[in-house]
Amino acid sequence: MKWRLAILTMFLLLWAGSAFGQGCAMCYSSARGATKDGQRAISRGVLVLLIPPVGFMTLGFGMAMRYSKKRDQDNGQDNDQDNDQNDDRVDGQEG
Repeated sequence: MKWRLAILTMFLLLWAGSAFGQGCAMCYSSARGATKDGQRAISRGVLVLLIPPVGFMTLGFGMAMRYSKKRDQDNGQDNDQDNDQNDDRVDGQEG
Protein backbone atom coordinates (compact mmCIF):
# COMPACT_ATOMS: atom_id res chain seq x y z
CA MET A 1 0.00 0.00 0.00
CA LYS A 2 2.82 2.39 0.84
CA TRP A 3 4.50 1.56 -2.45
CA ARG A 4 1.35 2.43 -4.42
CA LEU A 5 0.99 5.70 -2.53
CA ALA A 6 4.62 6.60 -3.28
CA ILE A 7 4.17 5.84 -6.99
CA LEU A 8 0.95 7.85 -7.15
CA THR A 9 2.56 10.80 -5.38
CA MET A 10 5.57 10.73 -7.69
CA PHE A 11 3.33 10.51 -10.76
CA LEU A 12 1.25 13.50 -9.64
CA LEU A 13 4.32 15.60 -8.89
CA LEU A 14 5.88 14.84 -12.27
CA TRP A 15 2.58 15.37 -14.08
CA ALA A 16 1.96 18.77 -12.46
CA GLY A 17 5.54 19.95 -12.95
CA SER A 18 4.81 21.71 -16.22
CA ALA A 19 1.90 23.60 -14.61
CA PHE A 20 4.24 25.27 -12.11
CA GLY A 21 5.94 27.21 -14.91
CA GLN A 22 2.78 28.57 -16.56
CA GLY A 23 2.80 32.35 -16.86
CA CYS A 24 5.67 32.91 -14.45
CA ALA A 25 7.73 34.99 -16.86
CA MET A 26 4.95 37.50 -17.44
CA CYS A 27 4.04 37.76 -13.76
CA TYR A 28 7.67 38.12 -12.77
CA SER A 29 8.39 40.87 -15.29
CA SER A 30 5.19 42.71 -14.37
CA ALA A 31 5.99 42.61 -10.66
CA ARG A 32 9.63 43.48 -11.28
CA GLY A 33 8.62 46.57 -13.29
CA ALA A 34 6.30 47.84 -10.56
CA THR A 35 7.33 50.44 -8.03
CA LYS A 36 8.30 49.45 -4.50
CA ASP A 37 4.78 50.33 -3.30
CA GLY A 38 3.34 48.20 -6.10
CA GLN A 39 5.57 45.27 -5.16
CA ARG A 40 4.51 45.62 -1.53
CA ALA A 41 0.86 45.67 -2.62
CA ILE A 42 1.38 42.50 -4.67
CA SER A 43 2.99 40.77 -1.68
CA ARG A 44 0.12 41.79 0.59
CA GLY A 45 -2.40 40.68 -2.02
CA VAL A 46 -0.79 37.25 -2.17
CA LEU A 47 -1.01 36.96 1.61
CA VAL A 48 -4.63 38.11 1.65
CA LEU A 49 -5.51 35.48 -0.97
CA LEU A 50 -3.53 32.80 0.87
CA ILE A 51 -4.99 33.26 4.38
CA PRO A 52 -8.58 31.96 3.80
CA PRO A 53 -7.63 28.60 2.20
CA VAL A 54 -4.95 27.95 4.80
CA GLY A 55 -7.40 28.87 7.56
CA PHE A 56 -10.09 26.55 6.20
CA MET A 57 -7.63 23.69 5.79
CA THR A 58 -6.32 24.19 9.33
CA LEU A 59 -9.85 24.29 10.71
CA GLY A 60 -10.86 21.19 8.75
CA PHE A 61 -7.77 19.28 9.86
CA GLY A 62 -8.35 20.28 13.48
CA MET A 63 -11.97 19.18 13.35
CA ALA A 64 -11.00 15.86 11.74
CA MET A 65 -8.40 15.20 14.44
CA ARG A 66 -10.88 16.08 17.17
CA TYR A 67 -13.50 13.77 15.68
CA SER A 68 -11.03 10.92 15.30
CA LYS A 69 -9.90 11.19 18.93
CA LYS A 70 -13.51 11.21 20.13
CA ARG A 71 -14.34 8.24 17.89
CA ASP A 72 -11.33 6.31 19.15
CA GLN A 73 -12.29 6.99 22.77
CA ASP A 74 -15.87 5.86 22.10
CA ASN A 75 -14.65 2.71 20.35
CA GLY A 76 -12.26 2.01 23.22
CA GLN A 77 -15.10 2.23 25.76
CA ASP A 78 -17.29 -0.04 23.62
CA ASN A 79 -14.49 -2.58 23.34
CA ASP A 80 -13.90 -2.45 27.10
CA GLN A 81 -17.60 -3.14 27.75
CA ASP A 82 -17.61 -6.02 25.25
CA ASN A 83 -14.50 -7.50 26.86
CA ASP A 84 -16.09 -7.23 30.33
CA GLN A 85 -19.21 -9.03 29.11
CA ASN A 86 -17.10 -11.76 27.51
CA ASP A 87 -15.11 -12.19 30.74
CA ASP A 88 -18.36 -12.56 32.70
CA ARG A 89 -19.58 -15.25 30.34
CA VAL A 90 -16.30 -17.16 30.69
CA ASP A 91 -16.69 -17.11 34.49
CA GLY A 92 -20.11 -18.72 34.13
CA GLN A 93 -22.20 -15.63 34.69
CA GLU A 94 -24.65 -14.36 32.13
CA GLY A 95 -24.24 -10.72 31.05
